[in-house]
Amino acid sequence: AKTQKALLDKLHQNIECYRDVELTEDSRMTLGQWLDRWLTEYKAGTVRPGTLEGYRRYIEYYIKPQLGNKQISLLSQQDIQRMYRRLKTEGRIHEHPEMGHQLSDSMVRHIHSTLHAALKDAVQAHIIPRNPTEGTTAPKPNYKPKRILTRAELDAFLTVVEQDEVWRDFFQTELMTGLRRGEICALRWEDFDAKQETLHVRRTLHKEKGKPLTTGDTKTYAGTRKIVLPPSTAQLLRERKKTAPTEWIFPNPFDPEQPIAPGTAYNRLKVLLKEAGLPDIRFHDLRHSCASLMVM
Repeated sequence: AKTQKALLDKLHQNIECYRDVELTEDSRMTLGQWLDRWLTEYKAGTVRPGTLEGYRRYIEYYIKPQLGNKQISLLSQQDIQRMYRRLKTEGRIHEHPEMGHQLSDSMVRHIHSTLHAALKDAVQAHIIPRNPTEGTTAPKPNYKPKRILTRAELDAFLTVVEQDEVWRDFFQTELMTGLRRGEICALRWEDFDAKQETLHVRRTLHKEKGKPLTTGDTKTYAGTRKIVLPPSTAQLLRERKKTAPTEWIFPNPFDPEQPIAPGTAYNRLKVLLKEAGLPDIRFHDLRHSCASLMVM
């Protein structure tokens, strides 16, 4: 502190902060060391692989370079607030043609959420007395608005899809069910009840960089569900099942023993949209287009 008064104020703040708090010797570790432990001991095996990889990226690319070497028990709210400001203005690793080195508000918000969760667990582990992210101000996320295809655009998209023998059934089923990418790619024939004309969504498909495809639980508990199919979609799947080469409803055309990868489906969507002369939309937006189609 620069003055005796400021020093006394900090002393009283620390007395209040540490009152009745028993910290372990781990309180001397750096923030970076704790974050490494948090990923391996607290998060690995408890969240989806893609979520874990997201946490790892936020930590390695953004948090550690800013505060990784600081002792975790000395981390202050001001330290974190300054980090958010720096990340917002100059945190982007690769320069963007429009934003330069600025990070989007939603990215800074994701970083904040990750750090908040990690430090919350540090409080419970008696490594720090309180969570210094509480009271900080993180930007509100500015997500790209969803883009729902109009009836005319859906007709144009379906016209192009109809001509694609490999992907026709996949995207027609997607538009009639609104499944998530990982969910539709993970469908097996055991999930289809031809008599009841239903699909049982039981799992999702993940792909980590450098690793094979793996199946896991749906994104949420409510994600495990049964869908009543339109008669046309049920008939489509009945016909498809007659010549099915493997257990997967939508197998990889080059390796039928494997399902279609979610990333491959996303890339194919982009190609089909371009062929149809339609604006670029997210795969997730097809789900909203599905809901729109159902009420038309």
